[in-house]
Amino acid sequence: MEPVVKTEGLTKHYGKVVGVENLDLTVEEGEIFGFLGPNGAGKTTTLRLLMGMLRPTAGKAEVLGLDAWRQSVAVNAKVGYLPGDAALYDRLTGERHIEYIADFNGSGRELGMTLAERLELDVSRKVEGYSRGMKQKLALILALMKKPPLVILDEPSNGLDPLTQIELYEILGEFRRDGVTVLFSSHNLPEVERVSGRVGIIRKGTLVGTERIEDLRSKRLKNVEIIFPESVPELVRNIEGVSEVEVSGRRVQLKLKGDINPLIALLSGYRVTDFSVTHASLEDVFLEFYGRQERGAEPSEGGEAV
Repeated sequence: MEPVVKTEGLTKHYGKVVGVENLDLTVEEGEIFGFLGPNGAGKTTTLRLLMGMLRPTAGKAEVLGLDAWRQSVAVNAKVGYLPGDAALYDRLTGERHIEYIADFNGSGRELGMTLAERLELDVSRKVEGYSRGMKQKLALILALMKKPPLVILDEPSNGLDPLTQIELYEILGEFRRDGVTVLFSSHNLPEVERVSGRVGIIRKGTLVGTERIEDLRSKRLKNVEIIFPESVPELVRNIEGVSEVEVSGRRVQLKLKGDINPLIALLSGYRVTDFSVTHASLEDVFLEFYGRQERGAEPSEGGEAV
């Protein structure tokens, strides 16, 4: 089966600025794919290229078997798209937006109203009186209401309160179970971990890698804390995978990557007062791709951002 989204050598330059460089990406049918990276990494540029809103400098992108640039009208007809800066009509109510898009698509009003109820959006009000979060809800409804085979969402949780985010995740999960493919960009690591089955990590316009979420989890560091009744045995430092050992009196804190059993085997020869293990967050795995020393050094994203 052909991928729903496929890019080969996809490249976009803004003069001397690199938006996306030689990007090879595939998104399979029926998956939720998280496109992860900090602001300015190239997420928005990639999604705009997929929607045919930008002409690639080199390479190509196919969406639902269509050339994203040459057949952009057909792509837009088949894809539900949430841009990062959705344009709405201030003088129209939310309900009138839903009716307009339903008339344009030939269907979707009933689902649109259902989504509005689930997201707790007052569609009787005009958009000019909407908050940022309300506008985001409406834009999401307009992208989802025709229940297309592919949904592309640019930072979908922006401006949403936590309860609305949870409801959105439920909706996307239901869409996936019905066979809809979801590609969404985010810099929100917990969001990606909660929703996605697979993630692509982009840095400075380059795809660093793609991973299944469970594989990323397996690469997590473990934060280990051990309390001894007496002094800390020096041998703890010699276990393979142990790093960042901090000793304070009878307490030792360390990070462990890989198999925990050698550490447990070592500790079995000593008296231990307390022992606890917590997994490092997905953010720690993410930072391994980027390098902690470079965090925060990315350019900001906005307008014709990369």
